[in-house]
Amino acid sequence: MNKDNCSSLPEFFLLGITSNPDLKAILFAVFLFVYLTTLLTNLGMIILIRMDPKLHTPMYFFLSHLSLSDLCYSTAVGPKMLVGLLTDNNPISFVGCFLQLLIVYIFIDVECLVLAVMAFDRYKAINNPLMYAVDMSNVVCYQFSTGIYLVSTIESSIQIALTSSLCFCGSTQINHFFCDLPPLYLLSCSDTQVNELVLFTLFGFIEVSTISGVLVSYCYIILSVLKISSAGGRLKAFSTCASHLTALGIFQGTMLFMYFRPSSSYSLDQDKMTSLFYLLIIPMMNPLIYSLRNKDVKEALVKLKNKWCF
Repeated sequence: MNKDNCSSLPEFFLLGITSNPDLKAILFAVFLFVYLTTLLTNLGMIILIRMDPKLHTPMYFFLSHLSLSDLCYSTAVGPKMLVGLLTDNNPISFVGCFLQLLIVYIFIDVECLVLAVMAFDRYKAINNPLMYAVDMSNVVCYQFSTGIYLVSTIESSIQIALTSSLCFCGSTQINHFFCDLPPLYLLSCSDTQVNELVLFTLFGFIEVSTISGVLVSYCYIILSVLKISSAGGRLKAFSTCASHLTALGIFQGTMLFMYFRPSSSYSLDQDKMTSLFYLLIIPMMNPLIYSLRNKDVKEALVKLKNKWCF
C-alpha cells in the first residue's frame, strides 16, 4: 500500500483483558499483588546475589540476569495493564506502543538465551568441576552476557522496525492488554506476510538454537551423572539442575504454544491468557523456584536477615 494513503495515528487504545467492570476490580487486585510480588522477589534476588560473596559464581551471575529480564518485561507491561483495569479508556502513543513492544521482545529473547547458557554452565560444573573456574571465568561470563544482549537487541529491533513501517489506517483499538505483534498485524492495512515470516524465522531461530543447546547440554549432563559411582552423588548432581529445568520447561513450553501453534487455532482471548502467564506469572514464579529449592540462596537470605536485625 502507498504510504501517502496512510493516515497518521498519534495513539492506539488498548482494550485490555476484559470489559466487565466487576471482573476488572477483581483482576486489578490479583495482578497488583502479582506485579508487586514480581518486583519485590526479582529485585531481592538481584540485590542478594550482588551482596553475598558466596553467590558470586557463574550460576548466580546468570540467575541475576534472568531476574533482570523478568523485571524488565513485566514492568514494561504490568503498570500499563493495571491502569487499563482502572479506566475505560487506556490510550498508548504510537511511539510508546513500539517502545513497550521493543522492551518486551528484547528481554523475552534475553530470557531464552540466559536459560540456554545456564544449561551450559551446569554441564561445565558437573562434567569437569576441576576446570569449572577456568571454563566459566568472569571474562567468559561477561562475553556470554554481552552476546546475549547484542543478539536480543538486533533480533527485536528488526521486528519492531518492520512493524512500525506498516500502514495503520483503520481502527486504533488493539484487542490486547499490551502492544503485541499479532494484534498489530490485524490492525494493519498493509500486507503483513513478510512481517509474519520474519517473526517466525527470527524467533524460531532463537527458540531452535536455545532448545537445541539445552538438549545437548543435558544429554552430556546425564552421561556425566551416570558415571558418578554413588547414588547420593548422582542425586546431588541432578538436584542442582532441578530448579533450572522447572523454570526452563514452564517458560519454553509457554513460548512454543504462544508463537508456534497452528494459525487455525489462533484466538485473541487465548492469546491474552497465554500472554498474562508468560509476562506476569512466570516472572513471579522464577525467583520462588530458585530460592525455595536452593540451599545457597536460603543461607544468604538468613545471613542477610540476621545482619539487618543486628
